[in-house]
Amino acid sequence: MAIFSVQARPTDAAGWTGLARRVEAAGFDALLASDHPGHGASPFVALAAAAAVTSTLGLGSYVSNAGVREPILLATDVATLDVVSGGRARLGLGAGHTPAEWRAVGRERPDVAARVRRCVAVAEAVRDLLAGKEVSVDIPELVARAARLTELRPVQGRVPLTMGTANSTLLRWAGAHADVVGLTGFGRTLADGHQHDVRWRGEQIEAQLAHVAAGAAGRDAPPALEALVQQVTVTDDAEAAAAPIAAETGLRVADLLATPFVLIGTADEIVAAVAEHRRRWEVTRFVVRADAVDQLSPLLPRLAAVA
Repeated sequence: MAIFSVQARPTDAAGWTGLARRVEAAGFDALLASDHPGHGASPFVALAAAAAVTSTLGLGSYVSNAGVREPILLATDVATLDVVSGGRARLGLGAGHTPAEWRAVGRERPDVAARVRRCVAVAEAVRDLLAGKEVSVDIPELVARAARLTELRPVQGRVPLTMGTANSTLLRWAGAHADVVGLTGFGRTLADGHQHDVRWRGEQIEAQLAHVAAGAAGRDAPPALEALVQQVTVTDDAEAAAAPIAAETGLRVADLLATPFVLIGTADEIVAAVAEHRRRWEVTRFVVRADAVDQLSPLLPRLAAVA
């Protein structure tokens, strides 16, 4: 079974709540909101609005920036969303790659190792806070003293955690602790602070999955694997549609079409590609952008049946 969710962000009330209703009616698993303070909407405010017009749709951040979010505030937001949605909250976390977001809270973006250490510390702190524990942390990357959710607690026994990353250390941590590993395919952050090189080649994906497997050793069940899909195009000419992306990323068209980070082709070709991603990579979950909703909605019954 292949599971599809939608990542989006609101620009107006009617459009956002209408999207939430469409996504739920079509059979998508969740509506996910990106988290870029100063560059977009607050994810948890937006998701609470979506909760008010839906009843079964999962709702989560994708992903919250652990670099600038403090654990007690993040845990409070997640717990509140879980309460007002009747137990439908999800939490996505990432290390935070955009320098401007760090500067906006008075810090310069640290090196990769420090961002990773903070991300792990935030993830562990939020997990413990949501579980009702008191949390104290004192490391260079994070300080929290006797933090606790004393009144508001999630409805769910465990709020599902997705770690979105391509970093080897975080992939191993996610393999050991997360419910879902969000494979971003991101490489080096480019000068604008938002765009990235990509790690979409077969050997690069295999290396990432090896880190997840190493982290998951000893778990009763490994985390689910999820791909962040950058382009969905239903077309009779997959090669022509894929060619500009292949040129931009430096991949051959055939190699691009083999990755789980794009879904391009006829309806039959997309269904076959999803089945192959499950067989080859064990990727069973996919997150697509809002502009893919109309294209994928008719295919969701077939995609859900992928074995």
